Formats: sequence, structure tokens, C-alpha cells
Amino acid sequence: MAVGIALLLDLASRGPRYASGVHAHSAISASAAAAAAAAAALSATGIPLSARHLFGFPGFTIAHCDAGAPTGLNDAPDLINGLNDKIQDSLQYPIKEYPLELKPLFSAFALKNFSLTTLRSFLLYYLPLLEPHPHTDGDDEDDLLQDESENRPPVDLVTPFYNSVKQIIRETSVVTTRRILERIAVCHVSQRTAWKLLKDASKSSKRKSVRGMPFQEYSYCVARTTFRAHALGVAAAWVVQSIVEVYRCFFGKPSNDQAMFDEMDKVKLFGKKIYGITVKCGFSLVFASIGAGIGVLVHPVHGQWLGCTLGDFAGPIVAILVFEKFQLPL
Repeated sequence: MAVGIALLLDLASRGPRYASGVHAHSAISASAAAAAAAAAALSATGIPLSARHLFGFPGFTIAHCDAGAPTGLNDAPDLINGLNDKIQDSLQYPIKEYPLELKPLFSAFALKNFSLTTLRSFLLYYLPLLEPHPHTDGDDEDDLLQDESENRPPVDLVTPFYNSVKQIIRETSVVTTRRILERIAVCHVSQRTAWKLLKDASKSSKRKSVRGMPFQEYSYCVARTTFRAHALGVAAAWVVQSIVEVYRCFFGKPSNDQAMFDEMDKVKLFGKKIYGITVKCGFSLVFASIGAGIGVLVHPVHGQWLGCTLGDFAGPIVAILVFEKFQLPL
């Protein structure tokens, strides 16, 4: 198309000149022809063979009026080869995508998840009641144990039930709060950051295990990924525990120690509770990451999960021991 336009303008410039504006018309035609030639140069491979001699292809190169080095149409094959190399590189090493997989908002109330939470909560509070008593020899000791069993109060089964229900409510609230935080993260942070926060740390650890990284680098990468992926869970636990402390300090029935507290004392007590929750959650996140980094040296998937779980459980205990060692309030 560019060749046709150039030919038409060249024929028009050779026509009879009847007016004073002929020179201007010729200049316009010449500039238009040059522009068409430049456009044709950008797509040299599309120039017909019968018209290539008009634009210096392939006999000689056309110099461009710029400050850079002159490039000719003879370099077109190199340009095409360069583009092909870039296309092959892009196909071989594609751009990293960040898929976001949001779980259902009420996934904690699904049949499988809710059943496991219920079973775990009831076993946590009812298993200590099944602890067997040590067996002793001797008739006198048997009579003494019989007398003690007769005077022993009946086993309280109501309090563990209430504690189990509270534990179920607490765990489902934490999971639901995490789902809400995930949706907030997707809406208010970049896609890359949201993907890191929502990533499955166990699957990521499995993918990293096949890259052939050294043990130190592999452990560090898994610990960093676990820190990011576990952050929303710890934040959800912090939110739920803070709401519970708000109810206990300001709206719940005061205990004997809190009966004489005024409003300022309640605020100070609430501040101490929030401080303790924050420290414990911070230790939980750090030790969960460290445990996951150590656990992957045993197994990429199960080791990561087990190390993260043990670190999450041991974090608050370590925080209490450290603060008691240095006699700091917690």
C-alpha cells in the first residue's frame, strides 16, 4: 500500500504545472513520497519484488537522517531473527502470573472442616477426664481408695462441654475472620502481594523442592513464604482474641478482682491484655516460620505443615518463658 501511494504521488508530481502553487505541490509530493518510503522501510519484508529497486532494497542501503548510526534494509533479517529469539525466550520463560484462589467465606462451617473442629475441641477437654488412676497393692490402700472414691464428688461433664463449645466458636470465628481479611487484601493491595498472602505454603514448599536450591537457601525461602502465608491467620486470631478481651473487660460480668475497678482501670487492664496478645501472636508467627523452615529438611510438604503447627503452638509458650525470665510484664 505504501508503494502504491508513493507511485501515485510521483506521477502527480510529474504532471503539468499551470499555477504558482506548483512548486509547493511538488515539494509536498516529494515529502509525501519520502514519508511513504520511510513507512515502507519499516516493513521491508512486505515490499513486492518488482518495486524493491525503487527503495534501495537489496542493492544499497538507505541512510536515515538521525543522530544514530545508519541502519539499512539489509539488516532486516537480523532484526527478524532478534524478534524471533525474544519470542522464543518469552515462550520458554513466560511471565509469572499470580492466580488468586479465594476460599468460600464460610468454609469453616463445611461438613469436613466443622466435623474436625468439633472432634478436636471435645477431645481437648474430655480426654483429661479419662485419665486412669494408678493401681496400688495392699488391702489397706484399697480400702482407703474405696473410701476416697465414695467421698469423691461426681465428675463434672457440663463444664468441659461449655469449654468445648467455646473452643468451636473461637476456631470457626478465626477461620471466618481470615476469609474476610483475605477479601480485604485482594481489594486493597496489589495482585502480587495478595497472591503471597493467600499462597498455600505447603504447595509452594513442594514446588521449591524441585529447583535444586541449597539447603540453607531452600529453608530460608520456605520460612519467608510461611511467614507471609501465615500472617493473615495470626492477624485473624489477634482480632478474635481482642474482641473477646473487649467483651470481658467492658461488658462481661466482673470477677472478684475486677469488682472494684473503675473505667480507667478497665482501660489499663484492656491495654495490658492487648499488649500480651500482640506479643504472643508475634512469637507465634516467627516460630511458625522457623519451624516450617526446619521441617522442610525432613519432608517438603508434611515437614512444612508439622513445623508450622508446632511453631505456632510453641510461640506463646516461649513468649511467656522469655518474659518471665527477664521479669517483664506480659
